[in-house]
Amino acid sequence: MPTKLDPVQRSLTLLLLLAGAVPCPAPAQPTTMTSSQAQALVERAVESEMRTARDSNHPMHYRLRKSSPRLTTVKEIFETRDGAVAHLLSIGDRPLSADDEQKEEARLDGLLSDPGRQRHRKQNEDADTGRALKVLRVLPQAFLYQFAGTGSGPAGKVEKFTFKPNPQFAPPDLETQVLTAMAGEIWIDASQMRVTRLEGHLQKDVDFGWGVLGRLNKDGWIVIEQADVGGRQWRIVRFQMAMSGRVLFKSKSFDTVEEQTHFEPLPAGLDYRQAIQMLRAGQGSAAKSGR
Repeated sequence: MPTKLDPVQRSLTLLLLLAGAVPCPAPAQPTTMTSSQAQALVERAVESEMRTARDSNHPMHYRLRKSSPRLTTVKEIFETRDGAVAHLLSIGDRPLSADDEQKEEARLDGLLSDPGRQRHRKQNEDADTGRALKVLRVLPQAFLYQFAGTGSGPAGKVEKFTFKPNPQFAPPDLETQVLTAMAGEIWIDASQMRVTRLEGHLQKDVDFGWGVLGRLNKDGWIVIEQADVGGRQWRIVRFQMAMSGRVLFKSKSFDTVEEQTHFEPLPAGLDYRQAIQMLRAGQGSAAKSGR
C-alpha cells in the first residue's frame, strides 16, 4: 500500500514495481543466451509491462504485514477504483485495543464523510505509478543483463539472470539515479514467464540532487519475491530492504520487511465506499482470522 515517503526512500520503493520488467525467456529457452539476446528480451518485457501497468481490472483484497526494528503492523487492504482502502488489524502482533479500534472506525468514517481524502490518496497512488512507468521505460538502457543458468524453484523450473549498471546510461531524473549503482540477480519462472525473485545490491554510494537531498550508502540491498496468487495474477508477496544513508542532512536507516498474503479477488469497478461496507460487514474476515 502506498505511503508517504521521502524522495530517497520513494526512489527505492519504485523498484517494487519493476520485478515484472526484466528478461522473460520463451518457454523453450536454450541453455545459453548471448548478452544481446538478453537485452532484446528486456525490451520486449518492458513493452509488455508498460501495457499492463495500469491494469485495474483485477483488484485484490489481501493482508499486509510490515515489520521494522521499531514497529510491526498488520493491515487489511482493499484495492478499489478509487485507490486502496486500509484497515489496521494489529500492532506489535497484538490485536488493537478498544481505543485503537475506535480510532480506526473514526478514520473510516472520515473517509466516508470527506471523499477528498480518498481522492488525495488516489492521486498519490497515480503519481507513484507514473514514476514507476518512468523507470520502466529506461530499464533496457539502465542495465546490462546476462543469462546465468537454470535451477529449481517453488513452482518448478526457474532461469537466472544477472544484471549490472550500464556505464553508458545517463539517468534523466532522481527516480532513475539509483539504477546507476544497483547490481544483482533475477530468477524467472520458465512456464509462466514471470519473475519469482530479485536481489539487488548497491555497489557504490548514490547521491540525490548533488548530495543536497541525500545519499544512499554502498552495500544496501533489497529482495523482492513474486508469486501467482490465483487466476494467473502475479503479485509481490515479499519485499525486504536494508539501506542506510542521509536525507536532508539527517542520517536515516531503512530496514523493513513487507509481506502480502491471503489474496482474494474483488469485483472490478469496486469503489472505496463499497470496500468500507464490505470490511465492516466482515467480508474481510479471512484476513482477520489469518486463514
